[in-house]
Amino acid sequence: MQRSAVTRCLLIKSYFGAGQEHWSQQSVPRRRSDFRLPRHQRVAGLRLKKIRTLIKFAIDAGCRSDDPTLRIKTFPEHEFHTWTEDEITQYEERWPVGSRERTAFALHLYTGQRRSDVVRMAWTDIANNAINVVQAKTGARLTIPLHPHLSAALRAWPRKHVVMLTTKFGKPFTNAGYGNMMADAIAAAGLPDRCVLHGLRKAAARRLAEAGCTEKEISAVTGHTTLKEVARYTRAADQKRLAAGAVAKLTEQNPDKNSQPSKAGLDKT
Repeated sequence: MQRSAVTRCLLIKSYFGAGQEHWSQQSVPRRRSDFRLPRHQRVAGLRLKKIRTLIKFAIDAGCRSDDPTLRIKTFPEHEFHTWTEDEITQYEERWPVGSRERTAFALHLYTGQRRSDVVRMAWTDIANNAINVVQAKTGARLTIPLHPHLSAALRAWPRKHVVMLTTKFGKPFTNAGYGNMMADAIAAAGLPDRCVLHGLRKAAARRLAEAGCTEKEISAVTGHTTLKEVARYTRAADQKRLAAGAVAKLTEQNPDKNSQPSKAGLDKT
């Protein structure tokens, strides 16, 4: 068994004070609040899934005959905020092209990759006006054409190391250190706490959806392994476009000159 799996088992045991053979439908729900200890409910949901996997293994191995986690409701999945265009503009106004913070921002926004992938991007990954990515989470190999704005940001950023993004001391970032640097940059731009790095991945997917890209085209950039997840990322953009199309069709079908809104619009006073 891998060390991480052993650690999880010990953590689970520390929560319930005994091995799984002593867990019951009374004891597990009573400690449900312990699942809320992590920062995000998504992590809590993953922990519950791991415990259920452990229980299933115990049942298959004949160690127990029931699943005491069946009464525990699934935690609602945490939804990261998708950056708006106003928020993107606010960040860009604070950090000009040529700064480390703007270069990192452009890599996220125009490749749609996760923090663990952006922090490892190297100059040698660029070839034929595209950047090659091997995703740390999925192992997926992607070739993403460089957006003109990303090309401009990279041209303005000096090559001081084999990796693109380095600390003030010219060293590669750790994953955690890079996350802290970007969190500070976002805060310095005066953006709300809801604006986090993963929201830029969603913003990239949103922009692709608003440009009319199909789910397969979007996943070709972001590297999502299921179209269901891509649809989750872009459902707001799809709804906006479909609603606009629906109202336009209704207007064409039932034109009424007397009900036309003024050019000033209803959102202006």
